[in-house]
Amino acid sequence: MSAVPDPARTVAVVTLGCARNEVDSEELAGRLAADGYRLVEDPDGADAVLVNTCGFIESAKKDSVDAILAATDTGARVVAVGCMAERYGSELAGALPEATVLGFDDYAAIGHRLDDVLAGRSLVPHDPRDRRTLLPISPVARGAAAAAEDAPAIPGHGWVQRRRLAGGPSAALKLASGCDRRCAFCAIPAFRGSFVSRPPAEVLGEAQWLAGQGVAELVLVSENSTSYGKDLGDLRSLERLLPQLAAVEGVARVRVAYLQPAELRPGLLEVIATTDGVAPYFDLSFQHSSPGLLRRMRRFGGTDDFLALVERARSLAPGAGFRTNVILGFPGETEEDVAELERFLTGARLDAVGVFGYSDEEGTEAIGLGGKLDQAEIDARVRRITDLVEELTAQRAEDRIGERVEVLLTEDLSPEEGEGVWLGHAAHQDPESDGTTTVTGVPADAAPGRVVAAEVVDTEGIDLVAAALVPAVRA
Repeated sequence: MSAVPDPARTVAVVTLGCARNEVDSEELAGRLAADGYRLVEDPDGADAVLVNTCGFIESAKKDSVDAILAATDTGARVVAVGCMAERYGSELAGALPEATVLGFDDYAAIGHRLDDVLAGRSLVPHDPRDRRTLLPISPVARGAAAAAEDAPAIPGHGWVQRRRLAGGPSAALKLASGCDRRCAFCAIPAFRGSFVSRPPAEVLGEAQWLAGQGVAELVLVSENSTSYGKDLGDLRSLERLLPQLAAVEGVARVRVAYLQPAELRPGLLEVIATTDGVAPYFDLSFQHSSPGLLRRMRRFGGTDDFLALVERARSLAPGAGFRTNVILGFPGETEEDVAELERFLTGARLDAVGVFGYSDEEGTEAIGLGGKLDQAEIDARVRRITDLVEELTAQRAEDRIGERVEVLLTEDLSPEEGEGVWLGHAAHQDPESDGTTTVTGVPADAAPGRVVAAEVVDTEGIDLVAAALVPAVRA
């Protein structure tokens, strides 16, 4: 039975971290709205603030704690959910008695839990468990376990109607949760659990709902999108799903995020590169390119493998976009390893690269490895690669001058009516992190979510400036 709170009660949702967390927040918002709560943007004056935390790396955890403390300053009752809350549970509750800490298993009954908080009833925070042990690895056994009444909650599965919080013509759509990889530096599988795909019909249903909400671009997210379907007994599930998503009425573009290079099958690469309505965009989690260091990280491949992968994609889609993240200062990293990473980045000509310094994470293999580097050395290597990346990505943007791009419009920048200057992002640009494209000469009837064909005429760092090729505009 649904909770029936006072309709005057209000709740603000604050989201930290990645797009997967944004989806979880919108699902929680949908549940709360269905239970009668009124959602507000401003935490000041709200009855409750729900802080969806991130527990990925040390800086993200600090940001989450800061957000919880800031929420307590509003005078509202504060509830912490999300990865950090799931990962630390009772430990976080003890450190921050100002907040109520809830785990993933509380999501389905979030309205009831908020009722308890607002009524002053105490809730016992959970003791964290390694969520990889909660579901069997076998697809058949996992399916049976997931259907059981006492099965652990998997955020983003068993879709309930979301309540959009951010707006705009692009939205994340979750393919799966969890991860079966065992990268030495990553704790995510321990608190997100083993990899579990959402059924294709469920993904399609949510895509249709998002399109009905005015979403023109779907960004498919998970911890590892190349694994989609393996636990359903069909590793080609994503190849089949992508054309179906692109055919959803109202959807102009589908983009896949979080691809593992070692798992990017030729068939999936071809579908992403050549399917109409699917962005030829490769968000590849390289992390490094030195083969020896990658083995220490419990990963595969190296510079030559990665360069060949990039070239295969470009042979099918010359204008394809590429982004990645790299880690500097992993235990045992040598100057030769850094030079090898520089060789890869210089040869690959990627569009966007996130550069991170290694930090110890509890519960990971890497925390016990020898060869730890001084923080000063890690910081120096981060600066060195960051400087190189800024130069290389700016050069890659300049290479696109004269190129035709398809720009999804997001914001009208026209200083005067009829001037037709819009902000948007091309197919090679993720809407959140890969730069923008400013388009001039856009037709007067344009609107957010429209796609405009344009020619790149200038650049500003990784951002592009383009002139619309009128009348090449489509909904």
